[in-house]
Formats: sequence, structure tokens, C-alpha cells
Amino acid sequence: MTNQSITESESLYKDLDQMSVRQLLEGIHEEDKKVLPAVYQTIPQIEELVSKTVERIKKGGRLFYVGAGTSGRLGILDASEIPPTYGVGYDVVIGLIAGGDQAIRKAVEAAEDNMDLGWQELQAFNINEHDTVVGIAASGRTPYVIGAVSTARAHGILTGCITNNPNSELARNVDIPIEAIVGPEFVSGSTRMKSGTSQKLILNMITTTLMIKLGRVKGNRMVNMQLTNQKLVQRGTRMIMEELGFDEEKSRRLLLVHGSVNAVLENYKNK
Repeated sequence: MTNQSITESESLYKDLDQMSVRQLLEGIHEEDKKVLPAVYQTIPQIEELVSKTVERIKKGGRLFYVGAGTSGRLGILDASEIPPTYGVGYDVVIGLIAGGDQAIRKAVEAAEDNMDLGWQELQAFNINEHDTVVGIAASGRTPYVIGAVSTARAHGILTGCITNNPNSELARNVDIPIEAIVGPEFVSGSTRMKSGTSQKLILNMITTTLMIKLGRVKGNRMVNMQLTNQKLVQRGTRMIMEELGFDEEKSRRLLLVHGSVNAVLENYKNK
């Protein structure tokens, strides 16, 4: 098995079907321990990607994730959580998956094998040189993803990737490759496991750092979160009480009037 196929190589554990539940759980946990060191090794590449993406988004650019299967779902998950958490529009971080929205729940046969489809879907967003496109693929050889990033790069758009094999075709077709080499999966080839975990961690790092550098966090608080439920209203009320010293009733009323903690702080901080 070559280095380029680490994600599909044989599990280090034999006869899984003969193991006890406890043995299986401990084995999975032992493998998961390898994810954090692998992600840590990629921080310089993540730093470069985030730093360049921040500047592009300040000019009106967007961050696109392009993936298939587990990788595509993780990109969509990350993108979908940014607006409610940080109060930005749904057009700032955008996730695309091979096969479209139906593929979020069910696999769409052969969707990831189309080399041209990813770029076609990006064009529907009027993609331009201020945008950033990040391809996500554990194997590093998914045609849908490679086609999207390689064509984007040819059009002068910043590109990156998150993959779990070294020196892959995907990595060779982007400006900033992020390669988290987590090793063989507990179940041979099941990249929804360690590979997927590493991808989720890296996505968290990218967008959280991005939003902080774009001023969507004050101190350590989500002051721009959307007030989509009572739990978040209560959390926002407490933030205002602590920051401004107002009582609960006034804090809640101001929060609901202004729509976000940040708006209240900007209006009342120095009054």
C-alpha cells in the first residue's frame, strides 16, 4: 500500500467482529488519540489559509467548501452553523456537496465522479477573485472536488484543501494544502471516523478564527449570535447584565429591541 492510499489501508486491528463491545470502544478511542497530533502539524497551513481568507472576505469575498460524502456533509455543517453563531449572512461561508442537498442525507450514486460539476455549481454564485475555495476529500482524489479547486485556481481564486493522504492529486491542485495524516482507520477505509474527525476539527479552527478576526467576537463571547431560541436570549441577557450592569429586565428588553448583544453594547457601553 502506497502513502497515497493511507486512508484505504488495512486497519491495525484484526478480527473486529470477534471483539467485545469494550474492546471495540477502547480500540476506536486509541485510534482517535492520533487525530490531535496530526491536526496540530497542519496549523502553519491553516494559519496561511485563514490569514489570506480574512483579507478577501473584508473585500466582499466568501469562503466556499466543496466536498463529497462525509467530507461534503462536514463542510455544509460548518457553513450552516456560522450565521446563527456569529450573526453573518448565509452567503459568507457556503458549503457545496456532490449530488446537491439530497446528498446530505442519502448518498447520490456517481455524483462525486463528475470533474466539471463542482466548478459549474460554484459559477452559480458568481465566484470571483475575492473568494476562497477549499476542497475537502479524505482520499485526495475525488473528481468533483479536484475539478472545482483546479478550475478555481486557474481563474486566480485562492484555493486550499483538507485531505488525509500525503501528496495527493487534490493537494497538487491547490495553493494551500492541509494534510492531516491520521493513519489507517479502525474499520479499514471508513474515513467517516478519524479522517472525518480531523476534518471537523480543522473546519472549526478555520471558521472560528476567521470570525474572531472579522470582529464577530468580543472578548470570548458570541456577541453577534442570532436570538433563535430562549436559551440564547437568556445567554445574551446575562452578557449585557455583566457588561453594562443593567438589571435582567432592562437587559432583556434592550437585547430584544436591538437584536444582538453587540448592538446593545455599542449603543450603551459609554453611556
